[in-house]
Amino acid sequence: MPEFAWPWLLLLLPLPWLLRRLLRPAARAEAALRVPDLAPFADLGPKRSGGDRTRPVRLALLWVMWIALLLAAARPELIGDPIEVPVSGRDLMLAVDLSGSMNRDDMELNGRPATRLEVLKVVFDDFVQRRSGDRVGLILFGTNAYLKAPLTFDLHTVNRLMQETPLGIAGGRTAIGDGIGLAVKHLRDRPAENRVLVLMTDGANNSGELEPLKAAELAIHAGVRIHTIGFGSDDLQAHRFYGGTFGEQMVNPSADMDEEAMREVAKLTGGQYFRARRSEELLEIYRGLNALEPVPGPDEILRPVRSLFQWPLGIALFASLALGLLHGGRSLWRFG
Repeated sequence: MPEFAWPWLLLLLPLPWLLRRLLRPAARAEAALRVPDLAPFADLGPKRSGGDRTRPVRLALLWVMWIALLLAAARPELIGDPIEVPVSGRDLMLAVDLSGSMNRDDMELNGRPATRLEVLKVVFDDFVQRRSGDRVGLILFGTNAYLKAPLTFDLHTVNRLMQETPLGIAGGRTAIGDGIGLAVKHLRDRPAENRVLVLMTDGANNSGELEPLKAAELAIHAGVRIHTIGFGSDDLQAHRFYGGTFGEQMVNPSADMDEEAMREVAKLTGGQYFRARRSEELLEIYRGLNALEPVPGPDEILRPVRSLFQWPLGIALFASLALGLLHGGRSLWRFG
């Protein structure tokens, strides 16, 4: 059955009748200027009997308008059956490195060479789709760190924002400490038991105001657990020119990665450090993170609400149109 959000407005229903009873009719003012009128010629027109026959209809329409407007103002709603929405209670912030090194094509995706960023976006899509019930946020960092998406249940939007992010949007360097600091800022006001940051980088901190270990201390005080992921291949066959000829040489494209700092950040905050050298390893790491013990939380009970105010409002509109047509026809009949 429909319910009213503001049912007390229905107490105003007898207001027009009370005003009619309590207030005196306005006194007829004496005309300051007398002009000729058609009163002497009234007997020449068509004879009418019974007075104003439209008065009861007009009065009924006015009451219909008043009642319909009150019903619309009281906000009638149709409330559906309760729906349980499972919520794990976790607030998970993802911090992603978008420095220039993410453009290195030392990865493989579906049997073809791919850049680190391409592989990350594919794995990110799989990871986010498995986070049903968690609030997920996204931080991007390069030379600077900024919040791309706040903590939200809208996982589709978070994933889309990541998929549409171009390389280098945050600058070419790597501010790991600033990325951690920004995540702590947005997680510290959440419930203390479920503040989690997953940070992925392929390099070392070489930009920003905060050092990673100093940022980890801030995370400890804020109760934020940090899982770190080092991403990038250990060997890449590169074409080099030496000795007057072209040749191939095996190089380590991840030589500049600061794994020691990432291990220490994870250890200090109670998290884990993971190393992904191939796309398959990164996928397994993200799937392993899905197995983190959720903080038990009660399911949220939602009841869908459908507003019905437009129906009485429509009735009031049609009543006003009918009243206008009736008044216009009455005037034409009088002077026609």
